[in-house]
Amino acid sequence: MKTMTCVVIGAGYAGIHAVKEIRKLFKDQVNKHPLRLVMIDKNPFHLRKVLMFRPAVTNEEIRIPLTRLFPDGVELVQATVSNIKAAEKKLVYLNAAGTEHEMNYDMLVVAAGSVIRQPDPEQGGIALTSLENAQRIRSVWLANLKQAVAVNEPRERERLMRIAIAGAGISGMETAAELAYYARQDAEQLGLDPQAIKIDLYNAHQRLFLDGPAKVGIKLEHLLREVGINIMHEKRVIKEKDGILWLSSGEKQPVGLCIWTLGLQSNPMLHTIGLPVTPEGYALVDASYRVAGMPSVYSIGDCARIVDPDNGHVDGKTCKEAIPQAARLSKIMLADLEGRQAPVHESFMRSFSIGLGPERGLTWVNKWGLDIVVTGKLGWKIKKYTWDTASLLTK
Repeated sequence: MKTMTCVVIGAGYAGIHAVKEIRKLFKDQVNKHPLRLVMIDKNPFHLRKVLMFRPAVTNEEIRIPLTRLFPDGVELVQATVSNIKAAEKKLVYLNAAGTEHEMNYDMLVVAAGSVIRQPDPEQGGIALTSLENAQRIRSVWLANLKQAVAVNEPRERERLMRIAIAGAGISGMETAAELAYYARQDAEQLGLDPQAIKIDLYNAHQRLFLDGPAKVGIKLEHLLREVGINIMHEKRVIKEKDGILWLSSGEKQPVGLCIWTLGLQSNPMLHTIGLPVTPEGYALVDASYRVAGMPSVYSIGDCARIVDPDNGHVDGKTCKEAIPQAARLSKIMLADLEGRQAPVHESFMRSFSIGLGPERGLTWVNKWGLDIVVTGKLGWKIKKYTWDTASLLTK
């Protein structure tokens, strides 16, 4: 019996869960459907992207070697996919040395994820878009504090100890909350007054948390202010230059460090490799995650526009949606192989967990028409469990 090759592109949250679920389901089908499972990613590790703020405030490692997640049973290829030849069921990729190769596939899963939105270079500041930038934020902050110890001019010391977070989505809120704890710890260790640290969170909208009800946004604002974060509503940062923050209102604010947290956008790689995409740049898939016009090619996670056929709800682009998508995808792929009716997408319940610094969090669930909110240590435990589950760190 022919061994089929299934390739998964991307080692983000959707990708690693797709590999896990496909491997688990097809293991029981080995006599009927022997499977070779291949994962391709440009890195030899899974990056815990939702924890990007951690290296910016501590020295925490947020990379997990793929060999740790999949020590056997999965071929790991470090490469960048450059093209999909759907008619021939081949993909073209460049390996780590830049050499071009081709690989045949029987089934292909595109889980390339999204990319973090970046400001224009002339806008200054540092965007929290990569591990390298997170480490650079940490380095600049510590250098500012050391300079604040040596400086004699009070206004300059005040500037050096002020941090602006430009963008108040979940990433912005979590980054601000972590800084509220760790930046003050850093200051105290250098003999500076931790209460002199100022953290300003700039929100272009009227309230926080537009993905949920206003009352949850108000609760989040209260919890953030409680840990010493100044929230500036309806104020958009235009640029940071020479230690001055320029706002859309025309105001200027001296600042030692500006961190951009601007959310996600579609991955330009999708168009490059030949996938059909929406006007916004997301993969076009049907209710069973099949890519339009590309037989045996599927797409899930951040890179795809996934719609519930019953209610028209567009799935969110967080790891909590990727996990059930991956479990459903494996069943769809097996059904398609066997010529059976495949499952279709179902919306995940409306919920968000937000970290608010060590031992603090907020979880919101909308169920049965009710808004359920959990805060404090339990809210943080739920968030941590979500983070760990997303990276396959729980049993």
